[in-house]
Amino acid sequence: MYELSIEASFSSAHNLRGYEGACENLHGHNWRVELSVSAQRLSDTGMAVDFKRLKTEAKRVIERLDHKYLNEVPPFDRENATAENIARYIHGELKKSLNDGNIKVKKVRVWESDDASASYCEPEGTLPE
Repeated sequence: MYELSIEASFSSAHNLRGYEGACENLHGHNWRVELSVSAQRLSDTGMAVDFKRLKTEAKRVIERLDHKYLNEVPPFDRENATAENIARYIHGELKKSLNDGNIKVKKVRVWESDDASASYCEPEGTLPE
């Protein structure tokens, strides 16, 4: 099994609904995202998947969030834009375009600061879509 990872970043603002504390106020983050995929086989060129493809697909999803007020961007217009929910959202969007029977989105980790992150992955038994 092979595992490949790339990093990307975006900036956005949000506020947490139903939260008692400073984060209920409008504030922003410079989010960092790590995408990890796994593959069982390599291509004839010795690659599981081109890093360029991973970066392109991550950028496509992250552009929807970059420099936005997340509380107005679906699905965060209905659920809080926490690091946990953002990681799950990015994972779900990326698996639509990357999972192919060999490649599987394994984990998405989202940092809201240099020392705080959350990740989302699906159970090992989940089949690629």
